[in-house]
Amino acid sequence: MISMALLAAFIPTFFFVSITPGMCMTLAMSLGMTIGVRRTLWMMAGELAGVATVAIAAAIGVAAIMLRFPMLFVVLKIIGGTYLIYLGYTLWRSKGKLALTEQNAPHKQLSRRELMYQGFITAVANPKGWAFLVALLPPFISPDYPLLTQLPVLILMILILEWTCLMIYSSGGQSLGALLKNTANLKLMNRIAGSLMAGVGIWLMLS
Repeated sequence: MISMALLAAFIPTFFFVSITPGMCMTLAMSLGMTIGVRRTLWMMAGELAGVATVAIAAAIGVAAIMLRFPMLFVVLKIIGGTYLIYLGYTLWRSKGKLALTEQNAPHKQLSRRELMYQGFITAVANPKGWAFLVALLPPFISPDYPLLTQLPVLILMILILEWTCLMIYSSGGQSLGALLKNTANLKLMNRIAGSLMAGVGIWLMLS
């Protein structure tokens, strides 16, 4: 079981974090534009495997700490809330640049295995992904339910939301690329996500 109130806050928070342009989303968009959504699914499979690897590693670490030192729950909750507020602040200060350059543009000749490898490495090598998951999981864990029954639900939701955002970017193609290359549009998107994350961070710290 899991707290429905925490889950209701977790879903929109992680969705806006995922949908905000970053390494994985811009890769999905550029691949969707050049090789098509169908072949991009191989990259998505690798990327989701990478996200799952990071999420499971973070969850095991969080579970080990919280099961051994239950009093650290409050500390981790405050740290997680503070980190969400910091992320919200940095998104508000963002200049609205899309991280898509000629250097990370995909090659049409990539095989399925290479696409999966590219997606996996992009997810695992993203330091923000590690920091976000380590900081995010504790605040959304309820002390009223068994820890090991909550973590699988949160990880499953992470993967579903990540896949949804990858599909939006890869299928959006040129229209989405044109929209996000507009600085004003990207700033607005970042500020919406930033406001949500900061608000949830404050709510978590005070709850």
